[in-house]
Amino acid sequence: MHHDEMIGKVQALARLPDRGSAERAAQAVVTTLSERLPSGLARHVAAQLPPDMAAAMRQVADVSGAYDSGTSRERFGLTAFAGRIADRAGTDEDMALREAAAVMEVLDAALAPELTERMATALPADIRELLPVIRASDYTGAG
Repeated sequence: MHHDEMIGKVQALARLPDRGSAERAAQAVVTTLSERLPSGLARHVAAQLPPDMAAAMRQVADVSGAYDSGTSRERFGLTAFAGRIADRAGTDEDMALREAAAVMEVLDAALAPELTERMATALPADIRELLPVIRASDYTGAG
């Protein structure tokens, strides 16, 4: 999936007023997601994203690359996840959750299914709930 297509889908799914808002949302979510995922996994996700979206994810993943043990770099739940996205996107936490759900749905469609599965199992249950309903229900026992 190309960058413009991804941003257009984020804009539509999150009901954002313009592409700039969708860009900010996408960058905020992928950056925050990369802080929560193991660095190696974040790099694999970034490898399947358009360069503009991958850059933020790689930058965060590369910070911990030298000492990545395969576990999450940072442990935080949905409240902190939403707060970080809200700060980065310049919005409130309710809107941040709507934006995160939209970006996660776009990522689900853009990534190879096995990579989405790995990402889902690496996330805690409360953040995993932002994944599309069918995918998220497959992992309710994991985490």
